[in-house]
Amino acid sequence: MNNKKYMVNPCIFLRIWGDKVSQINHDYINSYLTDQIPPHEGILMELEAYAKEHHTPIVTPDVAGLLKVMIKSINAKNILEVGTAIGYSAILMGLSAGEGFHITTIERNEENASLAIQNIKHAGLEQNIKVLTGDASEVLDQIEETYDIIFVDAAKGQYMDFFEKSISKLKIGGLFICDNVLFRGMVAERSLLIRRKITIVKRLKKFLHYISNHESLQTTIIPMGDGVSISCKLKEVFFNDKD
Repeated sequence: MNNKKYMVNPCIFLRIWGDKVSQINHDYINSYLTDQIPPHEGILMELEAYAKEHHTPIVTPDVAGLLKVMIKSINAKNILEVGTAIGYSAILMGLSAGEGFHITTIERNEENASLAIQNIKHAGLEQNIKVLTGDASEVLDQIEETYDIIFVDAAKGQYMDFFEKSISKLKIGGLFICDNVLFRGMVAERSLLIRRKITIVKRLKKFLHYISNHESLQTTIIPMGDGVSISCKLKEVFFNDKD
């Protein structure tokens, strides 16, 4: 058995699987587990209603729960997010982190970034959450801070690029978390593959293979939502021409 596919702390792994939803289960199990997740109130509930009405992608309830567990498990206070959208996950993570947190979140779409800033102000978190507008590949080059968690939920075909440009900004023992890594199941099952998505799927497969086998990382891939990868940084990651 390849131990690299499991997290460093088995207690965290067990807590995730004990409380969250996995799409490998039968529908009746998923339904039951989903019912156990307490509904949000306030700004998060408002944003969930907005996202549903406007068909705006946000993290699913089970992934939201996972982020909460990860943040609290390592007492994360400094978080970098790639892919702000309407600010839902940034606000969620901020509320989970508690007092003294700081989140930097990057959004390419100016309209989404503007809406996210409004939502963050509405949540009263504008002093703690900074929205940077622009292409993440370019913005990441300008960031010098060190983070406890990096959460990526953006252009799936660029995950490897985002990883290369941000992993040095993650502290040793920090978590690199990516959402939607199974891409509607296409990464795992060829019969589901849509021709126009071949390039994205190939890039995701390459990315998942890389983080699952790198000696500087301890990685697990969890089939919840649309697939989540979690990598704990064990030591500094160095790249070479073969990567």
